[in-house]
Parts: sequence; structure tokens; C-alpha cells
Amino acid sequence: MYQFFVEDSQIDRINKRVTITGADVNHIKNVLRMKIGEELNVSNGQDGKEYRCAINAFGDGEVECELRFIKEDGVELPAKIYLFQGLPKADKLELIIQKAVELGVYQVIPVETKRSIVKLDDKKAKAKTARWQQISEAAAKQSKRGIIPEVKEPMSFAKALQMAETMDVKLIPYELAEGMEKTRTLIESVKPGQSIAIFIGPEGGFDESEIAAAMEKGIEPITLGRRILRTETAPLTILSWLGYFLEV
Repeated sequence: MYQFFVEDSQIDRINKRVTITGADVNHIKNVLRMKIGEELNVSNGQDGKEYRCAINAFGDGEVECELRFIKEDGVELPAKIYLFQGLPKADKLELIIQKAVELGVYQVIPVETKRSIVKLDDKKAKAKTARWQQISEAAAKQSKRGIIPEVKEPMSFAKALQMAETMDVKLIPYELAEGMEKTRTLIESVKPGQSIAIFIGPEGGFDESEIAAAMEKGIEPITLGRRILRTETAPLTILSWLGYFLEV
């Protein structure tokens, strides 16, 4: 069943109506060629609930739907995972965002690190962020997420550490870290309701001074195994592990 996102104001719970507007109207009418009576899912991107609707009519620039029922237990993980991703080369971040959203990430924060080759000025950063947000929304629709994970504008490593300071669990995969048992213990100790910060380095990993700064802020270095993972593989690995232990 197809999934669409609307503003909460477009959901009339009292009169059991939902109005879909914007680019989704053309997609529903002319691409998917949906008919009156066909069902679809709607989310407001906020409460994680699934609003099951049926198409009532096609209006001028809108699709009018009947709200049939609300599924309270959504698909979101019971903990909020923040992915602090070192800026990689080319379009790798697009793949990372897409797959991270599918795996349940709550927010993606691109981070400028010492070994990041990509450098973005303010104009390019805004344009890139808008593109990344579109990828997040498309992935959220495909995976039937209850929210659209936010992709923040790129920030410095220092600001990223500051943002993560109050989070409950803070992990940084590092190629020189040892002891899979420690990694396993930390992953298994994550509890519903917690906020989790995951720091992933760009190609070439983190500089030693960055690891030291992270550890000073209480961020735990962990290993993801004996093999060296690419920057686009590492976040998907740890997100998969977290999802396994958090899914209920």
C-alpha cells in the first residue's frame, strides 16, 4: 500500500477526512493512476501513527480521502538514533541517508571532519541539504515510516560533539578499537526511550585528535569487527545491530 505524508492540519479526525495536496496529487492521479475507492496510508510525519484512507474524489489540485482508521502502534524504533556522518566523497551520502532511513534512523547530521575531502560553502550546503531531505522523504515513503527523518545542514565536528553531549548513548566506531565483547555489551544495553549518537568517519576515518576529543565527551570507541568497513557500510552495520535489539 502506498504511503504519503501530509501536514497534520490536513487530517480532519472529527469528520474523518484527509486532504492530500502538492506534488503527490499528480503522482497519485497520473503516475500511480489510483482510482476512487482505492486505499492508501497517510502520515503527518510527527506522531508515528498510520492513517488508513480511501480516495473519495479528485479535486482541483487535491485528493480528498475518507479516513477509515488510525493505527496507533507505528513502525518507529522505540529509541531515537542520531547518525553523525563524516562527509564522504561524491554521492555516497545519498545512499547512506536512503538506507539509514529504511533502517530507522531518527536524524542524520553531516559532519565536516579533518579528513573530509568534500568542502561545502553555505550556498552549496543549503542546496545539498534540500536534496538530502528529498531523499529522506522518498525513503520514508518507501519504507512506510511514520516520520520523515530530518537531515541537518553540515556542521563542524566540534558542534557535532556539543549536540551529542546530552544524549544517553554515544558510540564511535574506530578501526583501532579492540574488543567485540565491549561493542556487544554496549549495543545490547541500549534501552527504549533513549537517544543514541553514532559517529561515523569519512573515507580515511577519524583523525586521532578527533577520537581523543570524542572520548573526552564520553563517547565510547567501539569496533565493528576485524574487517575495515567503508564509510557507507559502517553506519548501516551498526544501525542494523541496534534495530535488532530495539525492535519489539
